[in-house]
Amino acid sequence: MRKNVGSHSGRMFSDRKWIIPFFASLLVSVSLVLTAILGEFSSYGGGEESPFDIVSFNGSEDYNGDFVESDLERSINASVVVKMEAPKFAYLISGTKGDSHRMMRTLEAVYHPRNQYILHLDLEAPPRERLELANAVKADPVYREVENVRVMSQSNLVTYKGPTMIACTLQAIAILLKESSEWDWFINLSASDYPLVTQDDMLHVFSNLSRDLNFIEHTRISGWKLNQRARPIIIDPALYLTKKSDLALTTQRRTLPTSFKLFTGSAWVVLTRSFVEYCIWGWDNFPRTMLMYYTNFVSSPEGYFHTVICNTQKFRHTAISHDLHYIAWDTPPKQHPISLTMKDFDKMAQSKAPFARKFAKDDAVLDKIDKELLSRTHRFSPGAWCIGTSENGADPCSSRGNDTVFRPGPGAEKLRKLLQVLLSEEFLSKQCL
Repeated sequence: MRKNVGSHSGRMFSDRKWIIPFFASLLVSVSLVLTAILGEFSSYGGGEESPFDIVSFNGSEDYNGDFVESDLERSINASVVVKMEAPKFAYLISGTKGDSHRMMRTLEAVYHPRNQYILHLDLEAPPRERLELANAVKADPVYREVENVRVMSQSNLVTYKGPTMIACTLQAIAILLKESSEWDWFINLSASDYPLVTQDDMLHVFSNLSRDLNFIEHTRISGWKLNQRARPIIIDPALYLTKKSDLALTTQRRTLPTSFKLFTGSAWVVLTRSFVEYCIWGWDNFPRTMLMYYTNFVSSPEGYFHTVICNTQKFRHTAISHDLHYIAWDTPPKQHPISLTMKDFDKMAQSKAPFARKFAKDDAVLDKIDKELLSRTHRFSPGAWCIGTSENGADPCSSRGNDTVFRPGPGAEKLRKLLQVLLSEEFLSKQCL
């Protein structure tokens, strides 16, 4: 018996064909184990970060990359990488009763096939006016072909100084994010705004900018604004009524927050896609907290985005304190913009700003802007995408060419000089202070 066993064992060990595969598999297994171990240490041990590494917005060390928030943040981090292709803008143009024609004029002045546009006519406008606006967009052959202009089907009652304006803006942003994944900056305009440069000027200049710059005028709230805006508690009747009325003030007064700093500034902004995505998704809950805080805040549209961006480490250094508007204020106390007229044209043209506000309906200065600043003789401000003929009064923009080619004019050089100042070290040193 022992002899047979020994003989069998000898034949087994004498057959060495298994040795090479055995050691090869052993080497692979050891390599995989070492790779896993070293990978664990490298993920905690620092080292240089890849540009695509996921970084927590709140700096927390217990951030779990398995949650859906990590995927959302990864997409945002990827979107702030400087892109080589030409940028795209997403516009919200808003108005109220009697503003539909002014909104269409502003739309045509800032139109470009690369961009996205959404129009909101608030609930104070009669249903017939909203229907006419929607039909005008639907019937237009250019808008129908490009499919980049939308009219919000849900009309909201909006109080300028109340949170309903923020709610409407966030709703428009959410629609724009859902409908298109390729725009870079969000711009909000009202029916009383008007451009001072063409979209070819804008797109040409912004092609050379980093896609993570937010243009939002801001300053720390202080002085009389602390008592008149930060401490009072208001109720916006537009939240529960169907007729617009003034804000209601309560007798209670609130204390100033200690966990975040309050900022204020212009309600007109040019915000990056990555930042507005953060405001919509709000995975660290801060944007939602601020939304609830500003629900009862006087002039909340002039503080919500400003406070969010300046209290968020990832975005505070991207805030450029300028709203890219030319605005003439009343004196004193510089709280209400005056309506711009012919006497303001030279100052507007020299301001280098791409937009101005506010304008009265069909004021003569708008025709002067069309003629001398936009070279607008037909419906749209001209651009390289307009390849049709202008013979016999025809609209050259009725034929559409390559929308990645731009023909910048004098407005582009003015805007470039303005941005040169805004991006100087002296100006950037004042971010969120």
